[in-house]
Amino acid sequence: MTGIMENFFAPKSVAVIGASATTGKPGNVVIKNIRDNGFKGKLYLVNPRGGRIEGLAVCTSIDELPHGIDQAIVTLPAVAAPDTVRALGARGIPAIVLAASGFAEVDQMGEALQAELGAAIRESGVRVIGPNTTGHVSTPANFTSSFFPLGKVPGGHISYITQTGNFCGISLRHIMSAENFGVCRVVGLGNKVDVEESELLDYLGDDPETHAILLYLESIKYPKRFHRVASRVTKKKPVILLKGGASDEGAAAAQAHTGSLAANGRVVDGAMEQAGVTRIYKYSQLFHVAKALAAMPVPAGNRVSFLSPSGAFTVCMTDYCRAIGLEVPQLEEITRKRLQKFAPPFIRMRNPVDIFGSAGLVGYEKAYGDALDAVLSDRNIDAAVVIMMLTTESGIPGYDFLVKLARKHRGKPFYVTFMGQHEHNVAAKAYLEPRGVPCYMQVEEPFEVLSVLSRCRRSLGR
Repeated sequence: MTGIMENFFAPKSVAVIGASATTGKPGNVVIKNIRDNGFKGKLYLVNPRGGRIEGLAVCTSIDELPHGIDQAIVTLPAVAAPDTVRALGARGIPAIVLAASGFAEVDQMGEALQAELGAAIRESGVRVIGPNTTGHVSTPANFTSSFFPLGKVPGGHISYITQTGNFCGISLRHIMSAENFGVCRVVGLGNKVDVEESELLDYLGDDPETHAILLYLESIKYPKRFHRVASRVTKKKPVILLKGGASDEGAAAAQAHTGSLAANGRVVDGAMEQAGVTRIYKYSQLFHVAKALAAMPVPAGNRVSFLSPSGAFTVCMTDYCRAIGLEVPQLEEITRKRLQKFAPPFIRMRNPVDIFGSAGLVGYEKAYGDALDAVLSDRNIDAAVVIMMLTTESGIPGYDFLVKLARKHRGKPFYVTFMGQHEHNVAAKAYLEPRGVPCYMQVEEPFEVLSVLSRCRRSLGR
């Protein structure tokens, strides 16, 4: 299986079937994406008109292609898919990405066409990602099959398996424009008529470039296989799952989206917990959790400290921590005395840390910096959250003290969140995240991430 997956993720030669000279058409965008990402292999184009596209010679048919090309990307209409698969198989092309929609997610005619496509795949002995997908990305190979305009995709060690064709389009563009982490392998499964989540999870579990795996699935094609593979992979890498279709309405939407039949939610819950897969329940957490994993380690446990400029936050966030499975433990006495050194005498410092008085006495950077260093050094604490209050009137601190503390305490994660003036929050995020400090714009978000990752830690340690 590794061999065929290498044809998808590390191809040395690729053919685009349905290549186009028209700007904006899928068959043109995919060529530009491949070039923008610095693909070093051979690129072949097929269009009945022949000629040249983007400076490359164009074959007029699949029969003109050389034998043994590693991968083909097909941007032709759905009705052409079965015959195209047969023709590509006859040319010895083992890996195919099918972009077209119009199959089982549409109607009965689409179901019949998808059944015919499945038969063509089996007859040809090829492997297929899709249909109904914008493709996949493999940054270690400087490659993408996506026909959604992407440009250069930033590399990293986070991989995604998603049962939505558009993850390698709209969602990836969100990561590239709104977040500050890169990706490794990303696959939009689409209707997964052939390649499915279990074999991809198996491949990524052994992939040295992949350090964590996030999945969005509307159905699990082979539950027993998935359970077996996940049980192995989750012992060595974080595996995070968002399962769509848990409600009756969601299941109906999944049927319309990718033609998938969603499994009973409670059955999935039990099976995933047994396999060590960590569940999430918000789409945005596919990005929030990934950002944390990309920058900092998984916390050793669920014991949290947080620095707050407001008494209301100390109360509300303590309640929220308890509600989502986090502990807010007492600090060691040596830590408490250290915090008290910079605090007004009428404030008894404890966990959570009310930092407002200290900041007023000794300044923002000294108060926050010393307090964060203290709690991260505490043996009762596994992770921390820094709530920053940024306004023009209260003054904008430098942020390098946070970067230095991230380097000093590499074994314990901490995340930053904000309350105050939005433009200052955005500027702080833009400064800190490229330097390895994850930031969250809503105050509950970093606590939710810690809740997810503390559950993940239990799986890794089992």
